[in-house]
Amino acid sequence: MKTFPTEFAELLTPKGRRILEGKDPEACGVLLRPGHRFVALSGVLDARKAVACRELLEKALRDTLTQMEDAIPPESIWGMTENYAELLPKTVRVRTALLESRRSRSWKAAEAVGLVAMMRSESFAAFASSVSGRALRRKWGIQALCYGPGDYTGPHNDHHPEDAEAFDGYVDMHLTFATPTVAHQWLVYAKGGHFSEMRSVNTVGGITVYRLPFWHYTTPLMAKPGAEEDARRWVLLGTFLDAPREYRRGTAIEPPPSVARPG
Repeated sequence: MKTFPTEFAELLTPKGRRILEGKDPEACGVLLRPGHRFVALSGVLDARKAVACRELLEKALRDTLTQMEDAIPPESIWGMTENYAELLPKTVRVRTALLESRRSRSWKAAEAVGLVAMMRSESFAAFASSVSGRALRRKWGIQALCYGPGDYTGPHNDHHPEDAEAFDGYVDMHLTFATPTVAHQWLVYAKGGHFSEMRSVNTVGGITVYRLPFWHYTTPLMAKPGAEEDARRWVLLGTFLDAPREYRRGTAIEPPPSVARPG
């Protein structure tokens, strides 16, 4: 595979196409169910095509990435004036490809191999709509991340109370492509008020879909012994705002008719 397919649907297995078409009762509309803010899907992307996607990312984007790093501020300890009153802002260390700026090296590289077109394709958003069970706005954000050894994202909830279009919730979809030398990386998320749930994100072609906001974090990526140089996990992500409560037909990405809508 020399370029990404024009449509995301071309990467899907028969199971993935059933989800896209609203014919998988386990996955379709799962994020409408009470208490379900996150789902991890496997067997959805064709295994060989997923490996080819990873190799394209390695070849096209690796040299264009920008470091994103927010460390633990010293004042989170030494600025305290009361026992057990510590507050931790979102911390992160990861590299990112700037796919929202046409002037960036990352965008130009991603455009050349068809990545931008695939992540802007109708079926990319339609898959997120089918799993989330919600109609989504047609303009969505795209990004690519690359975790290396020790890279992580600290506890955060992705709540945007000042954004009128996002404060009531929105949808993220992540596609993961890890290299064979990754030992492990985990997504830990809250359920019932505790960080009690954990799923491996060390996959090639795994898809995770989130109904944000909720508390979660990504553990540091650990490489297999002696393989730190080649250990990376690529993440392609789309961020989708809900369509307005009232919208004209054709102006939103709608879930299939068989998927229940929120009341």
